Amino acid sequence: MFCPKCGSMMFPKGEVWVCRKCGNTLPIKEEEKKGIVEKGKKKETIVVEKEEINLPIDKTVQCPKCHEFGVYWEALQTRAADEPETRFYTCTHCGHRWREY
Repeated sequence: MFCPKCGSMMFPKGEVWVCRKCGNTLPIKEEEKKGIVEKGKKKETIVVEKEEINLPIDKTVQCPKCHEFGVYWEALQTRAADEPETRFYTCTHCGHRWREY
């Protein structure tokens, strides 16, 4: 969160955001409270529900672990620009991950 008055970073303090530069305060919205962990408190576990994967599916690729067809895939340039891309696969059935150069 950035201060609307001076543009400095704001920090949570209790139920408000506080700007350390100009002293401006703003109330913390309910949806913003989920990711805040204050210093000095015991560790807080944030439970993330099953993540929705928005990657393309290729039903012609077979998983080497469970032998089912259907994987999510993404291609990334992991090496030099003149090298081919690396494809990362995730099985839609068992969640096994592997890569192909």
